[in-house]
Amino acid sequence: MENTLISKEDIGRYHIEPALENKTEFWRKELSYAVRLGNEFKGKTVLTFQTSDGPKTVETTIWSLTDNYIHLKGGVTIPLKSIIEIHF
Repeated sequence: MENTLISKEDIGRYHIEPALENKTEFWRKELSYAVRLGNEFKGKTVLTFQTSDGPKTVETTIWSLTDNYIHLKGGVTIPLKSIIEIHF
């Protein structure tokens, strides 16, 4: 399936699923940087994650990081195990 760019507000319309490969540990350092980028510099991160409709990409600010999720503005969460790719 084709990767689609969506808005942060549309994330809730999709059923988020685990990525084919769980890279949670690999992404931790990058996600910590993304949180700092968002909170200190108001910078955005391009994030691709897996859904039942295929990969979706969103450009957004990552506000916080927990053991299992990233939190975006507006209370949106994405499981770390669903992340496919991150770009700054």
